[in-house]
Amino acid sequence: MTKSVEILLEDIRMLGENQFQIVQAVRDLVAKSIRPLTEEVKYGGILFTSGVSFSGVFAYKQHVSIEFSWGAKINDEDGFLEGGGKGRRHIKLRTLEDLSTKKLEKYIPLALEAAKKNA
Repeated sequence: MTKSVEILLEDIRMLGENQFQIVQAVRDLVAKSIRPLTEEVKYGGILFTSGVSFSGVFAYKQHVSIEFSWGAKINDEDGFLEGGGKGRRHIKLRTLEDLSTKKLEKYIPLALEAAKKNA
């Protein structure tokens, strides 16, 4: 973990323990699902890259958002993706349970696949 990721995580913990735990759970899930994986602090969040940048996690006061760079290209048969722009989509997480309820484990590899196809 880079120093900038550590510093951002400290800031997120001050925002709220719930947000911190959700961000950590997202990071763990992405690291378990995708290899190789690098993390970079950018735009106020942690961006995930595996050959291409494909996703990022951002903490806000009321929720944590996982953003998918090419989310509009993901077949969202479960209907959890939010957003209406040309490219990006996101999933809002308010509890740790939302990671499983909103099937985040399924979306992560789809996000990488979409990013590689559209890079």
